[in-house]
Amino acid sequence: MSVDLKEKAGMSLLSSTVVDMKTAQANTLYTVPTGKVCRISHVVVRDPTASLAGGTSYSVTNWKQTFSLATLTTAGTDYIILDNENTKYTETAAAVAIQLTVTTGSTLAANATIDLFGYLT
Repeated sequence: MSVDLKEKAGMSLLSSTVVDMKTAQANTLYTVPTGKVCRISHVVVRDPTASLAGGTSYSVTNWKQTFSLATLTTAGTDYIILDNENTKYTETAAAVAIQLTVTTGSTLAANATIDLFGYLT
């Protein structure tokens, strides 16, 4: 019997290298599979291609709202771990897209790698 580890252990659900951190838009990171729900444990934003200074308003669907990434100012090496900080969140239902929404993005044109961690049930 084959078991999908994403259903049994918290792990990386996604690693993306092409997320625009400047343009105000919603970037789909992951779509919850049919028949499952997703609980996000943390998100890592890493290796920006340029400074994210000025990037003060981002959010992740059903999880963390209005957070700043403006301290990620060194291209290629900076990272930030966004965690749950003992806050209540809503699980994401089947077939719902988990998105990183940019409201006030970086001053410079920049992409970053986003790692989404959590588990499915």
